[in-house]
Amino acid sequence: MPRIALYTLVVCVLAVAAAVVSFAQGSWLGIVWVLLAGLTSNMTWYYVKRERTARSRSVTG
Repeated sequence: MPRIALYTLVVCVLAVAAAVVSFAQGSWLGIVWVLLAGLTSNMTWYYVKRERTARSRSVTG
């Protein structure tokens, strides 16, 4: 797994935790954390897929 994908995964997990804490305290700021978690989740999948594609191309090509 590429290093940038690990970083985005960590940020995603932290954003989810922050959203849970925000909603538990009754703050609507948790919506921002949910959106950030969604963004970083997509970034994680993008970098993982990009690495897999690069590896498959280097093996076959």
